[in-house]
Amino acid sequence: MLFIKSLFLVVFSLSFNATSQTIQFSSKDGLKVTADLYLTSNDDAPFIILFHQAGWSRGEYLEIAPRLNELGYNCMAVDQRSGKTVNEVENETAKRAAEKSLAQDYPDALPDMYAAIAYVKENYKYKKLILWGSSYSSALVLKIAGDKPGIADATLSFAPGEYFTRYGKSDDWITQSAKNIKAPVFITSAKDEHAYWKGIFEVIPSENKQSFLPETKGNHGSRALWKQFDDSVDYWKAVEAFLESL
Repeated sequence: MLFIKSLFLVVFSLSFNATSQTIQFSSKDGLKVTADLYLTSNDDAPFIILFHQAGWSRGEYLEIAPRLNELGYNCMAVDQRSGKTVNEVENETAKRAAEKSLAQDYPDALPDMYAAIAYVKENYKYKKLILWGSSYSSALVLKIAGDKPGIADATLSFAPGEYFTRYGKSDDWITQSAKNIKAPVFITSAKDEHAYWKGIFEVIPSENKQSFLPETKGNHGSRALWKQFDDSVDYWKAVEAFLESL
């Protein structure tokens, strides 16, 4: 494993020879971003960067990231500056941003997401780099993939949409970026959210684009994979099929 420049705290060890470590790195404006690393024993395994939904934190991935480790992926769950708390995990990046009176709207998270990507690229070997977003961040990972072709090898998006008009963005801000996505893409959501991303999905030119809608009501964002929901099994089957296609 390449040397990690940031100091970290080892929080716990996972039974399948993986560890979780809490780290910090700097965003473009110097704000310290907190993230949890979930690493397997395979240094060059595919690497997934996990971004949370609105009002939440990296705690969204407490049970998802270990499952991805079991599937053979190294992961990093990131606290963006737009968010709060979930699963008793406070969003430390958002707390620092508030203390500094920095803007914390959805688009303001983009520099933190780019910083997370840069951090992984600088510090790790990997076979593939995969971006994974939830709700507002799932739209932003599509924007990143479209605006910066080649920045990642694939994208998973849980409940994206054009959520940014309230912040002065156009009503096709994400769609316009999606037109340039050539890497593989997976999109899913709750059943009644299909209309929010149908148009985005249609314009993506990638030869490998997959989507999934549950027969049940489903859930918004990455929490659809939490085992407390009976239909999480169906979401996981779709996710694993996509990852295997890579």
